[in-house]
Amino acid sequence: MRKIRVLIVDDAVVIRRLLTDCLAGDPEIEVVGAAANGRIALAKIPQVNPDLVTLDVEMPELNGLETLVEIRKVYPKLPVIMFSTLTERGAAATLDALTAGANDYVTKPSNCGSVTIAMQRVRDDLVPKIKNLTGRVLIADAPPAAPPRRAPLAARTAPVVPLQRRPTGPRPNAPIEVVAIGVSTGGPNALAALMPQIPGDLPVPVVIVQHMPPLFTRLLAERLDGRSGLHVVEGDAGTPLKPGTVYIAPGGHHMTVVRNGTLVEIALNDDPPENSCRPAVDVLFRSVVAAYGPGTLGVILTGMGQDGLRGCEYVRDAGGQVLAQDEATSVVWGMPGFVARAGLADRVLPLQAIASEIVTRVRSGRVAMAALRQAR
Repeated sequence: MRKIRVLIVDDAVVIRRLLTDCLAGDPEIEVVGAAANGRIALAKIPQVNPDLVTLDVEMPELNGLETLVEIRKVYPKLPVIMFSTLTERGAAATLDALTAGANDYVTKPSNCGSVTIAMQRVRDDLVPKIKNLTGRVLIADAPPAAPPRRAPLAARTAPVVPLQRRPTGPRPNAPIEVVAIGVSTGGPNALAALMPQIPGDLPVPVVIVQHMPPLFTRLLAERLDGRSGLHVVEGDAGTPLKPGTVYIAPGGHHMTVVRNGTLVEIALNDDPPENSCRPAVDVLFRSVVAAYGPGTLGVILTGMGQDGLRGCEYVRDAGGQVLAQDEATSVVWGMPGFVARAGLADRVLPLQAIASEIVTRVRSGRVAMAALRQAR
């Protein structure tokens, strides 16, 4: 199989060398060129014919965002991964780049203690994304027909048994009390398309895990809040959930919800990552099921890996409902693909149909409950 051809674009010599060394150790990847700025990169692309470009956000002459815009004019399908800093400026520029057509991003390592650790962090983050975006899905990430079943809620240390494919036809459902969303690669754009389509008077709260580091999640919440009828905030410990409000898990922390009398409140913790993620979708979904039971509507959108698979199994086991984004509209059909192929999704839908499906399910359940009360 032909190696994945990567062009590295960064104005810092040390970063170009770091990335080259990180990728050189993988037998499936070949660094075919490096460029010190966007202008040089644009000239090199037709010469080296890369399968993917890593693009620094902040560069002289032509910065990452400007370079990306020019790349998209000529190469609309060429995968681009932004390489950004964990700073307010870097986070804002990265979100701009994702909106402008970047496929994903990786943050530059900081406070690592050694070059070896820094290289390993970059390798762990960057290599899987390169392979997913170029169609070389890792075996561990390929959605199987029957992924392993998680232990029952009351006995998480019990031996696992194979997951059985579930029927996806009509079944009795409780009224939806909360919408829980899990999303990763391609998520900022998916959420930017989804949230404005949901009316601000949605009668239930929405909780979201988007795999992102600190700063990024706060800025994402602020941007979505300005474009949506819903109120979108970064989750804060002790905040009670309110209808018509969206709570995004803060980067670097697991977000859960806890029932406290008549209220359900947000809690945060720094427990170990799950599925190599913190925040993790599975962590949030488990807590949502514990608080709301069959009143949970889980939604899994575009993303790499399988975070959310076990969480959706909790939702279905509790009598809740699950929606998954389809492959055609996903940047990476990893997370929703696992859920769909496991038979956990009530419906698999294109992104543009998910908002109306959420609203329909939320409102129909409440109408049905009101009618039942009147009949009594």
